Amino acid sequence: MEAYASLAEIAQKIKDSNKKVILLYAFNATGKTRLSMEFKNLVNEPKDDEVIKHVVYYNAFTEDLFSWDNDLENDSERKLKINKNSSFIDLIERQGKENEIAERFKEFTSSKIEPNINTSTGEIIFSLPTGDEEAIENIKISKGEESIFIWAVFFVLMETIIAELNIDEISDRSTDEFNAIQYIFIDDPVTSLDDNHLIQMAISLRESIANSKSGALRFIITTHHALFYNVLFNEFKSERSIRDNKKEYCLLEKNENMYFMEKQNDTPFGYHLF
Repeated sequence: MEAYASLAEIAQKIKDSNKKVILLYAFNATGKTRLSMEFKNLVNEPKDDEVIKHVVYYNAFTEDLFSWDNDLENDSERKLKINKNSSFIDLIERQGKENEIAERFKEFTSSKIEPNINTSTGEIIFSLPTGDEEAIENIKISKGEESIFIWAVFFVLMETIIAELNIDEISDRSTDEFNAIQYIFIDDPVTSLDDNHLIQMAISLRESIANSKSGALRFIITTHHALFYNVLFNEFKSERSIRDNKKEYCLLEKNENMYFMEKQNDTPFGYHLF
């Protein structure tokens, strides 16, 4: 077990690793979200008046980009709103990903709920077809469905990055906006999910990462959820397209003054009973 004085030291340790995939299990309040931000600050590159982004991340800040307007006065025009300054809106608008996001959302929820994404206003309206060419409009989806929708937006972004970086010749890529991306950092995308959707999410995530052929693109996944870790652990262990020496599994703990990170050869899912 290795000891670290700060999350910044752990972020540096992850950056210095040559692993394609790092899967890290930690209790809530250990600092997973703060670690993702420390990592972002470490790898992104200030240059002149801009910042060259080398990491795309999913964490609690990502979910905060989305908020509900429940139309409290009339209780009818309910909308999920995306912060117009977010890169998510830019991606959807520039690359026309609305249909892909809607299809992923329906796939991940196993439902017929239709998200209608308006990129000009940054608003999403959800409707439910009733089977008679009619639909119930402006429905409020559950917290779990909201989490899945936000994950679907990020998932489509991730798949787009993987597909573009799989093209070796930079001049052959459809866009140059992802050329500098070297890391995808995913922190606990399983909030409010039931076990079935959680397992499906883990399997879909492994499949997408296995499709990444770029030697320069690496993935860091952190979670407090024992089942999510367990499924990912076993999925990656059996994934032959990523060699064993390119995968690392860790347990992160902390006490009052120090952080401790220990490599795992087996899933530590029982630690949630500690």
